[in-house]
Amino acid sequence: MPTSPSVLAQLPIRRLTTDDLLGCADLSENRNWPREEHKWGHLLTAGTGYGIDDPSGTGLITCCVVTSYGPELAAIGMVLVAEPYARQGVGRRLMQHVLAEAGDTPVTLYATPNGQPLYEQLGFTETNRSEMVRGRFSFTTPAPNVPVRPATAEDLQAILRLDREVFGLDRTHILTRLPAFADHLRVAEENGEITGFAAAWPNMDTHVVGPLIAKDPATAQALIASLATATDRPLRTDIDERHTTLLSWAKENGIDSVATNAVMVRSLPDLPGDWQRRFAPLTVAAG
Repeated sequence: MPTSPSVLAQLPIRRLTTDDLLGCADLSENRNWPREEHKWGHLLTAGTGYGIDDPSGTGLITCCVVTSYGPELAAIGMVLVAEPYARQGVGRRLMQHVLAEAGDTPVTLYATPNGQPLYEQLGFTETNRSEMVRGRFSFTTPAPNVPVRPATAEDLQAILRLDREVFGLDRTHILTRLPAFADHLRVAEENGEITGFAAAWPNMDTHVVGPLIAKDPATAQALIASLATATDRPLRTDIDERHTTLLSWAKENGIDSVATNAVMVRSLPDLPGDWQRRFAPLTVAAG
């Protein structure tokens, strides 16, 4: 197994395909992350994966995924380095390659405390923080009485219009995959107008709530509560820490804090769109 910096620096970085799904899941498991094969399948289909193969032929030694939103923004996620190669500059080299590929395109990512120092050295700055919460929804504190129903195919165009207004960029290539990717998709509707939407997609033993777009905290609460009625799995989501009302309500209902991550940007003062109506991402790996 090569360990010298000179040897590692010569290993080629390649683009990944959906054929690399199991290799990415194996690398997640190597770093004590969940395998998340369902999520990897989505990310490698909707985005572009990058990785370095172990010269022994045993898998990947590092990988990440980039989700593009055109020339205005790209999101980097799932940056992983196999344990035997950790702290040898492999992750830095992969990130430098991805940033060079991005060129002038602004980039965002969610950083763990361990990864944040490297990203700061690469020119990223923290704009805000996100709190990961997880647990079995208890229905202890009822949600406001906001009308919520399952989404239909006829809702797609209204969902896309609302998302572009709130997210600030076109996510059609992501959202059109939601019906196949998610187990449940809900919309909030008032006076014939869709005022929010949320999905719950399967991830190991949980359902992840995301994306979560809503006109206000009450609508966000109603969407989460509706999704909770549809599953017997624990819920997990990543909520912008500025949404204190939603976080407090979630914790009252048994969805407790697991970790916090820094939301970081490069070549951009802040993320586009309206954060006050953007409560949770589809996944922190794709923004």
